[in-house]
Amino acid sequence: MNEITAIRQTENESDNGTEQAEALPHNIEAEQQLLGAILTNNESFDKVSSIVKPQHFYDPVHQRIFEVAAARIAKNALASPVTLKAFLEDDEGLKELGGGAYLVRLAGAAISTFAVRDYAQMIYDLAIRRELIRLGQDIAAKAKKVDVASEPREQITEAEQSLYSLAEQGQAERGFQSFLRAVTDAVNVANAAYQREGGLAGVSTGLIDMDKKLGGLHKSDLLILAGRPSMGKTSLATNIAFNVAKAYKKGLLPDGSEGTIDGGVVGFFSLEMSAEQLAARILAEASEISSHQIRQGDMTEGEFRRFVEAAKSLEACPLYIDDTPAIPISQLAARCRRLKRTHGLDVIIVDYLQLVRGQSDNRVQEIAEISMGLKAIAKELNVPVIALSQLSRQVESREDKRPQLSDLRESGSIEQDADVVMFVFREEYYVEREKPSDDKLEEMAAWQERMSRLHAKAEVIIGKQRHGPIGTVELSFEAQFTRFGNLVKPWQDGNGHGDDY
Repeated sequence: MNEITAIRQTENESDNGTEQAEALPHNIEAEQQLLGAILTNNESFDKVSSIVKPQHFYDPVHQRIFEVAAARIAKNALASPVTLKAFLEDDEGLKELGGGAYLVRLAGAAISTFAVRDYAQMIYDLAIRRELIRLGQDIAAKAKKVDVASEPREQITEAEQSLYSLAEQGQAERGFQSFLRAVTDAVNVANAAYQREGGLAGVSTGLIDMDKKLGGLHKSDLLILAGRPSMGKTSLATNIAFNVAKAYKKGLLPDGSEGTIDGGVVGFFSLEMSAEQLAARILAEASEISSHQIRQGDMTEGEFRRFVEAAKSLEACPLYIDDTPAIPISQLAARCRRLKRTHGLDVIIVDYLQLVRGQSDNRVQEIAEISMGLKAIAKELNVPVIALSQLSRQVESREDKRPQLSDLRESGSIEQDADVVMFVFREEYYVEREKPSDDKLEEMAAWQERMSRLHAKAEVIIGKQRHGPIGTVELSFEAQFTRFGNLVKPWQDGNGHGDDY
């Protein structure tokens, strides 16, 4: 054991006790070799940045050294014992080891840089083992404690959630993170938006005007899409799901790992319609044959051929449908985790929120639990969640039928937990029902003029947006194909400019 390792070993044993140091798997020498290699040659960092993160180091001082070095290298600045000394001068842990002299010894003791990936993998694997030990101890301790409030079923869900997080992020619990890391993540998101041609930070919905207003579907956001029956909530959600899945492309991400570079894998929870009915809607949109014709089988030979071709082209679409009725929120979360582990997951859609089940007997508390649960899933899996929601009947009693935030049914927590609240509104639906009798010529003429103005148009009213403006997005709506599209404005040419259908 070299001198530098002996110093750290003694330090750890005096701090944590010899038993604990032996009980938890770690390798101080591998950590020192990795840090030394990075401080000697900054290019080594690129080889290990996708494997190991600061929290994977056993030694807290090593965690801080790696974090500061990573931040310096990310800015194309030199990370050496001399430059790092200025940033770590006030670090109490480093002072105990000799301050800047310890950094010099780290660099001096580095044997070679070619084995850095092996060291990084070893550090990561040992960190996962430590977390597994801690997680196992937690599960065993909770299982031993017989408590009325803690059901075994809940403990299984909790354990599954922690194991998923551990497998996905290399840590079971996030805890506090430094502002430096949070700022770096924010800059990376902004950079991704800047690099993209459309300037979107999130996943594109395929609807240009909506993307401009929302900036795409942002990771970890809960988006509520609400409306009265027959407004087209499910149609809009289905259109977005289809657009995202259709655009799916896999490739290399800026950090060097493989992932989604365009579109995404969609998980669709259809609690109202069966998977077959939902698929028929998507096929109606793709083949441009009305869903009524598809249901009745009333198609010409040419239409049927087009329908089959559309079905073949959609076979490879990464759109996964779960039509389990009245699914509990804990089970919904577990299925999302499983989907992300097996096939990947970029967008979750729930149709609709009031049909998900919670634990509480009180309806308002149950809805609050479901909306909080959906927001927690969005944050845990780092994907946007679009949840459809019903509106209360008070909309119908108003003269202006445009929905408002206060119309969200059964709980104010929906509005509170959501990052974005959108309402689907089709004025044509209400005006159609105000048709005057044929003998009232003037009223009939005014009604027809109003209907022609509103025909095949829909509005998506953004009533709340945490990181953007509120306002109205106008879309086209083709009822026979249950399809929303980009509306061609009067000043645009008639060739479908801006319309991607």
